[in-house]
Parts: sequence; structure tokens; C-alpha cells
Amino acid sequence: MARVPEPEQTENGPTYEGRVLDRPEDEVVDQGVSFDIRTLFSRRGVIGLVGAGVGTVALAACGSSNSSSESGSTTSSDVTEIPDETNGPYPADGTNGPDILEESGIVRQDIRTNLDGGDAVEGVALNFTLKVTDMVNDNKAFEGAAVYAWQCDAQGLYSMYSEGVEDDTWLRGVQVADENGEVTFISIFPGCYTGRWPHIHFEVYPDVDSITDSENCICTSQMALPEEACNDVYALDAYDGSAKNLSGVTLDDDNVFGDDSGVNQMATLSGDVDSGYVASLNVAIDTSTESNTGGGGGGGEAPEGQDGGTPPEGGEGQTPPDGEAPGGTSPDQESSEDTEE
Repeated sequence: MARVPEPEQTENGPTYEGRVLDRPEDEVVDQGVSFDIRTLFSRRGVIGLVGAGVGTVALAACGSSNSSSESGSTTSSDVTEIPDETNGPYPADGTNGPDILEESGIVRQDIRTNLDGGDAVEGVALNFTLKVTDMVNDNKAFEGAAVYAWQCDAQGLYSMYSEGVEDDTWLRGVQVADENGEVTFISIFPGCYTGRWPHIHFEVYPDVDSITDSENCICTSQMALPEEACNDVYALDAYDGSAKNLSGVTLDDDNVFGDDSGVNQMATLSGDVDSGYVASLNVAIDTSTESNTGGGGGGGEAPEGQDGGTPPEGGEGQTPPDGEAPGGTSPDQESSEDTEE
């Protein structure tokens, strides 16, 4: 049974993780949005991490990179800036229809359920860690940066957009980077739909107060997943159609990862289909330059006719895409030549 976290009683009043409770008379999980956004776990995140059976995989995800990290880091000459990419037609950051970043509960670690805690998606466990660093500041850990991550489910559907799941909010969440610049999400391995290599989207904001306005986004990119693990996962019935879709795309011809075959966006992965996977990716950001595709750049609504970014029919992302995905068809019926989600 999940245990509700208990506050620590101090001379300044009850605190949790060093923060004085905004509502001292209420439980830790009922402190409201402003407290949520500065806390590692939301109500669903706390309960999900303690009681949802993530077990050793979640512990490995949280500890694998923290153990060797220090508050400082390598010099910027030793790293490569993460490529800036489109946020695709399904960002739900306000640039193409709905805006989930203004909703209470979006700051959470476990993103497998809707924001209200219901309707968890099924799939192979995947916990992924993004380590955000600031290249301008000697690639120092970017403590306090807010990272918004989103992805499709095992059948290639995106919550809030795809047909039948327009009212769902699963597989979307925000985490705030710790002293090592790291954020970790508890998720599932995404499916593969036509024309795109398996991936996870993310946007980086300079601080927690910036996430409600996509204009504040300083980096938009995507994390690619290794082919060997994809082949193992897509052999499962829950990922019906993904193996066929994967066979029709390569990292070289993918519209996002094709520039460098995904070398700078490929996750480091460990685990298996039975115990789940743990992934990690270094996200080095040059904060002296502006993000030119994500958030405020309107990456979800590229000019008509250009590869990728074409929004779902109906305009402004409000009308869900037709068709079933993956099953040989991407959520918005785009071909491999036109899709860059």
C-alpha cells in the first residue's frame, strides 16, 4: 500500500524536502500547483513511485548517473550541443492547440497515467533520465531547469490529439533538474509509427516559473532509442504493427535524426523486455543561442508543404488525426517523406 509522505516538523513549521508547506494544515500531496512545481513528485508521482511496482528499474534510473556526478562537470569543449528539433504536431504546449503545461499535476515523475491518476497506459517499462548541462557555464549541471517530456503510447497514439484519446493526458509530464542537472521519468517504451524512428520529445525551460509559456523554451529536441531494444520490444503483441513500421525507416533517412544518424540523440540503454529498460541522454545546451524550432518557435506548425510539423487536419491541433497507429499508418496519416513528429 502506498504511504502518503509525512512532513518534517521544524521551528518554521512543517516542511517537505526542505520546503515549508504552503498549506501546513493539509497533507504534502495537497499543497497546490505552486508547491507541486517546486517538488520532485506530484501527488501521482509520489504514490506511483512508492506503490506502482516500478521496483529496481526506477531505482536504477534514479541512481545510475547520479552516483558518478558532481555539482560541476566537464568543459564545454568535450561535449556537443544537443540538436534543436521540431516539437512536432502534438506538443500540447500551447503552440498547436491544447496547453497541458498550465494544468495542475503536470509536474510529475510517473507519466504513465492521466493527470487525474486514471487510465494507465500499457507497455514495456522504460525509465529515462535526461542530464541537462549549460555549455556557456563550462557545461555545468543546469540545476533548476524544467524539462517537459512527451511521447506516443505502444500503438503510436498521442494523448490530447489522436482519435479516441483526445481527452487523455498520459505520457506527458514535467520534472525539475536536481543539483546534477538530472530529471527522471517513469514511462513505457514508445511504439513505432510510419515514417519515424522510435523517439521521445522534450523541451527545456530555464526554470520552473517559465513552463507555462512556451515562448520561454530554450531547447527542443528528441531522444532516439536503440534498434536492438526496439526489435525486442516490438516482437510483443502489445506493440502490434511497430515491427513492420520500424522496418520501413532507418536512422539515416529519419527526418529528425537523419542529419547525423542520431549519434547525438541516441539514448544509452540497459535492461530487457521482462525487467524493463533504463535510458539516459546527455542534453548539453548552448544558452547563448535561441531555440529556433521549439516552443516559441512554433515547431508544431511548420509552413505547409515542408517536411514535418504539418498539424493534424482541422487546424490548431484540436481535431484528432484519423486512422489507427502504428499498424502501418502514422497518427496523422502522413507519409515517411512528410512526417517529422
